[in-house]
Amino acid sequence: MGARSFKFIIYYSLFIIYSGVSVHAQVGESRTDLAVGINGGFVMNRVTFSPSVKQKLKNGMTMGFTARYTCEKYFNMLCAIQGEINYSQAGWKEKVDTDADTYQRTIHYVQMPLLANLGFGRERGGVKGYLVVGPQLGFCIGESEKDGARYDVPQELVGGLSQHDLKVQKKFEYGITGGLGMDVSTKSGHHFIIEGRFFYGLSDIFSSTKKDPFSRCANNTIYAKVAYLFDIKKTKL
Repeated sequence: MGARSFKFIIYYSLFIIYSGVSVHAQVGESRTDLAVGINGGFVMNRVTFSPSVKQKLKNGMTMGFTARYTCEKYFNMLCAIQGEINYSQAGWKEKVDTDADTYQRTIHYVQMPLLANLGFGRERGGVKGYLVVGPQLGFCIGESEKDGARYDVPQELVGGLSQHDLKVQKKFEYGITGGLGMDVSTKSGHHFIIEGRFFYGLSDIFSSTKKDPFSRCANNTIYAKVAYLFDIKKTKL
């Protein structure tokens, strides 16, 4: 699955870039708008273990930098390419029977989504809704855990190992992300943004061969984000 998924990400990335740039050659109004700024928000994550592990959504945070290049207005749709460099907290929090028994793993990532941004609404001085979708790459820069009174872990796993005994073995992460947002802009070029996004991980955090405890162990993340961007280049309308 890893090689196929990685090839898919590469091809999909090229498709997203080509789609955003190629509309420049189609019927529409050309744009060369560049906006940059910061983003931050709230993260809810779980890891899709197979065999399964009982979990609650694990809360965390994300923050980073955003750059958005708008290249075309095609009828009523504003077409843009958006790139980000973010710090984000993933991992999992296990669901147990008593408050004394707790286990939580926080995995720290630098993430780089590359997104197609398709907007509908006021271009400047108003409200615009938009869709974002594209590939996301990440790299684990560290991990930490909170372990209360250790409770019994499933011993049917290979060699009696559990998710508690494993450190992140695959630091490079890739997957698909997408979501919906709203951009409130001013005529002077300031953008106030709220967005919801979902990330589906295609890579595993642990080794997943037949001899390993898990055949599947990937991050799935819900993001609730706000951002502030300001125009540094605007097309004259």
